[in-house]
Amino acid sequence: MEGGDWFYTGAVKEHFMKPKNFYKNDKEVKNFDGYGRVGNVKCGDLMEMWIKIKDDKIKDVKWKTFGCASAIASTSMLSVMLKEKGGMRLEKALKLTGKDIMDRLGGLPAIKIHCSVLGDQALRAAIYDYKMKSGRTDLKVDKPAEFDEHAH
Repeated sequence: MEGGDWFYTGAVKEHFMKPKNFYKNDKEVKNFDGYGRVGNVKCGDLMEMWIKIKDDKIKDVKWKTFGCASAIASTSMLSVMLKEKGGMRLEKALKLTGKDIMDRLGGLPAIKIHCSVLGDQALRAAIYDYKMKSGRTDLKVDKPAEFDEHAH
């Protein structure tokens, strides 16, 4: 970072410095419907996500992560996307990709692209948890695979 340059877009900086829907305490997620956890502390990336479902839409989301600026900003943006316009339908949420999140952020440095997938992996894990708790066999989400620490 020669001369203190910031290699991220303004949107990434905003979501990193002022993350949206960030988990603060257990009380605020007490009645949430799904929980997902992905990552590996050994490689430094760990993500947790809680979702609140009503009328087949994600009405609320909270998350926390141990990760870099890109992981934090990507998950913050994802949480905003999920809550927009009264909440995203579960089926649409399951189709979100890291590229969708990156596009909303205006891009990420190539070396940080892998960080954008943590949020959508945690989201899928939370939707899977909701599926199992609610008996929603119609939801097309598989049991999350263990996070591969060598994928980075």
